[in-house]
Amino acid sequence: MRRLVLLLGPPLLVLAAGCAPTGTEPADGPTAPAHRWETFDQRAAEVAEAWRPGPAWRTGYVPLQGPTVLTGDPRFTPETEEAFRAGWYREQVAIPPTRVGGEIRFPDGRLTLPLVSAAEAYQQLDQGDPLPCPGRPKRPGLPSPGPTVEPGPDGPVSSAPQTACLPLTVTGVTFGTVPVRTSRGEAQVPAWLFTVEELATPVARLAVAQAAVTPVPEPTAPARPLPDGLVSAQDLTAVDGARLTVRLGVGACDTGITPLVLERSDAVVVGGGVTRSTGVCTDQLKLEPVTVTLAAPLGARPVLDVSTGTPLSIAPR
Repeated sequence: MRRLVLLLGPPLLVLAAGCAPTGTEPADGPTAPAHRWETFDQRAAEVAEAWRPGPAWRTGYVPLQGPTVLTGDPRFTPETEEAFRAGWYREQVAIPPTRVGGEIRFPDGRLTLPLVSAAEAYQQLDQGDPLPCPGRPKRPGLPSPGPTVEPGPDGPVSSAPQTACLPLTVTGVTFGTVPVRTSRGEAQVPAWLFTVEELATPVARLAVAQAAVTPVPEPTAPARPLPDGLVSAQDLTAVDGARLTVRLGVGACDTGITPLVLERSDAVVVGGGVTRSTGVCTDQLKLEPVTVTLAAPLGARPVLDVSTGTPLSIAPR
């Protein structure tokens, strides 16, 4: 059974979607769903009250996602995604060292900041060469240099073709802007757009000089640990108006995973409720994507983790 509970009352909205499987815990026990929702409400309210960013949050440039941005669907293969995440690139064109001017366009105004050149941006983008791949060709499309024999005199022989371990090939660079989530809402930020032969969309590297970037303020979290049955939010994967996709940090055997959100006019606090396993389970953190819908578009409001009070950033693809 699934249920949607909306508790409305100024100045906040609390949303809880889903319920724990029937019979997994006493209805009135300390980890019952109603109790978890109540403890979430209390802690989320404390986190929201403690959120007091400085003036730079509203006047400066505080990005809430990383400096490397994909401008669309890259149509990754496993090999190109590995190269992208590792920062393996090679340039096939001259990359200009000249710096240019530019400004950030926020929903509430504009801000002119120092920028880096395309050459500097490329140096930040390129994190080195791929690791050696024994037995693989030096260029895509070439056959493997020979069969691979497993250890031992009678090991099986494999002649299946393998893909080259290669960096992404930069074939062009232009100056433009890309949308970036910031403390002042979604802004159009100057960026160098690198055309990559192996990808269907350019890779953008934000052009704002690091010295002009205001860091995210340190959060103030409740001193006590997160109550049992509640889990923290790790990051955002998507913001679409009032619809947020968040990754919760859950245990490998947790069930009844339920997104929880407290919405206020100046902040949104997110987390989740789970039912813990009573049996033997591996000790590992699993990232579970969940979606919540707010009463109003997120706009410039920060999304805070209920455990630490940290403003969540957009996770890299």
